[in-house]
Amino acid sequence: MKKRLRLIIADDHSLFRQGLKELLLLQPEVEVVGEVGQFSELALMITTTPCDLLLLDLQMERWVAGDIERLSRVTRIVVLTASERKEDAVAALRMGAYAFVQKRYAVETLIEAIRSAAQGQVWMPPALRAELATQFRSPVSSPLSNRETEVVRCVAAGLRNAEVAQRLSIGESTVKTHLNNIFQKVGVRDRVELALYAFRFGLAEDHRGQG
Repeated sequence: MKKRLRLIIADDHSLFRQGLKELLLLQPEVEVVGEVGQFSELALMITTTPCDLLLLDLQMERWVAGDIERLSRVTRIVVLTASERKEDAVAALRMGAYAFVQKRYAVETLIEAIRSAAQGQVWMPPALRAELATQFRSPVSSPLSNRETEVVRCVAAGLRNAEVAQRLSIGESTVKTHLNNIFQKVGVRDRVELALYAFRFGLAEDHRGQG
């Protein structure tokens, strides 16, 4: 039997948290192993309760987006929020979240995001991803080399530099050099923007909402 994904829910709205928990209990592939209503309780929860993913509301007793980087060292994070601001989505992903889901979406969308995050894929709603991706230009004057394209595909698949180096049988310093060249060619600032670029120009497999 396939191991179920262990989830912790962190949200300060008790009715929403309970409703979400009941919906997730209907999903055979996931298991809710903990829940907290106060961000101050979360550090203890994730260090004493092993989990695969944290479903994190950005606004609890305070705005917690700045804590994502620290939390992401312990577990993968799926941001689940009422925020509609694209800036919040990009900021959360840059801080280390794997997915950004607005609360207005159906549970099926959340399950899709959970699956992607569990596989190490970056995810956001298709409409938001498309809106963000329109800013990127195609590198017509300086096309990507075959090796650079391979690096882009790896980044879009959620691989870190060491994993890219291992997959492509090159040094990690070489990966960093390729990324610097790629950023300049396509006009992106970081790995999140590069993943969005990859999906806009068909350089990665499309996992529907994946960003």
